[in-house]
Amino acid sequence: MSERLNRRQVLTHGACLAVGSLVGWQLTRLGSHGLEVPASAAADEETAEGRLKVLKLELPEVKAPKGATLVPAVRAGDMLYVSGHGPGSKDGKPITGKVGKDLTLKEGREAARQVGLTILAVVRAELGSLNKVVRLVKTLGMVNCPPDFTQQPQVINGFSDLMVEVFGPKNGKGARSAVGMVSLPGAIPVEIECIFQVK
Repeated sequence: MSERLNRRQVLTHGACLAVGSLVGWQLTRLGSHGLEVPASAAADEETAEGRLKVLKLELPEVKAPKGATLVPAVRAGDMLYVSGHGPGSKDGKPITGKVGKDLTLKEGREAARQVGLTILAVVRAELGSLNKVVRLVKTLGMVNCPPDFTQQPQVINGFSDLMVEVFGPKNGKGARSAVGMVSLPGAIPVEIECIFQVK
């Protein structure tokens, strides 16, 4: 009788171990496929492409330049030189005018941010992904403004703030110049060119 009980206990114990092993294996699978997803998603948010999604930013379409002598960007080694770009259009109308005369400071800053979106689109088209950007190295911001306008840096902050949002507080900041211009092509309010280190 005791032998039969011992045998039953051994079988019950063995069955429990088998079930436990199966449950443990399933939890391991869930852990590797399910529990790590939030961590993976969090890690994705630490990339430029991830931040772009979090910020819900849509990049404009990159159009081929009309002139055969112009290219949007040139890569030389680990440096990407981006040509000067303007803000494009809003609601189908070109963004034009002098900041401080036709446009307010806020509107000028928004135009600079729009230039930033265009440049991000160019960089992505050139590299395939914004995650290949190591850091922003240099920015030259040009503002179409009257001679007595002195807030060019505040205008170009619209571009610089966007770069920090996308590439982070360290890699999104680079050397920068912000200058006033008596005019810009097509009467655009802002033109920006920049250099990125890439991989």
